[in-house]
Amino acid sequence: MSASSSSVLACLDGVRGWQGELYRDLHAHPELSHQEHRTARLVAGRLTESRCEVHEGVGGTGVVGVLHNGDGPVVLLRADMDALPVLEATGLTYASVEKATVDGAEVPVMHACGHDVHVACLLGAVDVLARTQSHWAGTVVAVFQPAEEVADGARGMIEDGLVDLVGPVDVALCQHVLPFPAGHVATRPGPTLAAADSMRITVHGRGAHGSMPHAAVDPVVLAAMIVVRLQTVVAREVRPGDPAVVTVGSIQAGTKSNVIPDSATILLNIRTYGEATRTAILDAVERIVNAECAASGSPAPAEFELFDRFPVTDNDRQVTERVAAAFADHFGDRAGELPLQTASEDFSDIPTAFGVPYTYWGIGGIDPALYGKAEAAGRIAQDLPVNHSAEFGPVIEPTLETGTTALVVAALAWLTPVGGADQAGSKA
Repeated sequence: MSASSSSVLACLDGVRGWQGELYRDLHAHPELSHQEHRTARLVAGRLTESRCEVHEGVGGTGVVGVLHNGDGPVVLLRADMDALPVLEATGLTYASVEKATVDGAEVPVMHACGHDVHVACLLGAVDVLARTQSHWAGTVVAVFQPAEEVADGARGMIEDGLVDLVGPVDVALCQHVLPFPAGHVATRPGPTLAAADSMRITVHGRGAHGSMPHAAVDPVVLAAMIVVRLQTVVAREVRPGDPAVVTVGSIQAGTKSNVIPDSATILLNIRTYGEATRTAILDAVERIVNAECAASGSPAPAEFELFDRFPVTDNDRQVTERVAAAFADHFGDRAGELPLQTASEDFSDIPTAFGVPYTYWGIGGIDPALYGKAEAAGRIAQDLPVNHSAEFGPVIEPTLETGTTALVVAALAWLTPVGGADQAGSKA
């Protein structure tokens, strides 16, 4: 570890006093996408205590903290803030019992993806860097983004003037808590998270009495044939070795057993890692749907609607190598390679808007003993909850310390070092 990193990280003790409690508070009070008002207020308050220049209401509920420390590189660090409509089943003493209203219906709310970890870690990293400004020079931009789960939070901040607000940036960095052992970090160059496209397909039939199917064009049968045929897209139209996923998550049609409905709606989710594959699959889906509609004698064209679209997260190789080297220097054998992830993120929209390279890494959140037991039994997938599970509850430590440290170490790989280990202390 460099002398600069060692001196900066010596101030982690000053963060532990409030960080764990803040995390429990965030976990117990999750907020859905675009509703992160309480979270934003807590973030802004903590950034103010860290002597940041604070900007609130960016893209709705987004918050930006800028820590100026003389001339030097500008490093952007991002955390997402929103939660999910999931009923928590972790059994934690600080489990969420929050509810929210969505489209007129009450739903439970839970931090089932670990965004509360991300917020607590980034606030901790900013505080550590604020306390140790005698050891580095440059600017840290902390972006707390809303609405990652619905894929429009990053775009919303950009459209609200994030780039002009912050000014030129040299690099953008981001992390996510994942279901591997807490205390570990993992990086990956190149495509890392998939692009995602959700699609709503409506196919039309002709309704009739259930006893008179000859008078109908049955959209239920039509939808079933489409679902079966869609299974061939990845198996027969995507080159082997090119990762892709086509999932039918929902079919909705009809209201009664003896009524053939007029239409059926199919919800698809598509994951790809390259634009050519993405385009080919979307074209194949439309071709198959239209062909099945024609075969069934559908009286009206199918309707296609794309939503919740995420870009591919394609980590810059040089940036990733630089971060990976810093992690190896600090974490040793607890730094490894991140497997290809089929999950998706909108983080890359931010560095793309700034025109700068980026990298996105993973930190573990599972109790190492529990992970080791599941691994030994060959039951990792069966016994360990993953992101978006009602049972996903990262162990507080060493998850928070690892995530905070990873952000600091990665940022210091760019920020200009000042002095050495003999310059102990801080400006706090």
